[in-house]
Amino acid sequence: MNCHVVVIVVVGGRGGTESAIVVAEVVEIVVVTVVVVVVVVVVVVVVVVVVVVVVVVVVVVVVVVVVV
Repeated sequence: MNCHVVVIVVVGGRGGTESAIVVAEVVEIVVVTVVVVVVVVVVVVVVVVVVVVVVVVVVVVVVVVVVV
């Protein structure tokens, strides 16, 4: 996963370029972190849904077998 964020910051005086680079790096780190968190949450939700479906299917099969 390769995320590049371009941020243009105008800072007066010396160190303006360095400040812009630092801000861009911080924003990139935040964006990548948010993307990773969203992906992890989606994966966890999918896993939970799959587990719930499997449990429901197993319970239904057991009930059908016991009843029949």
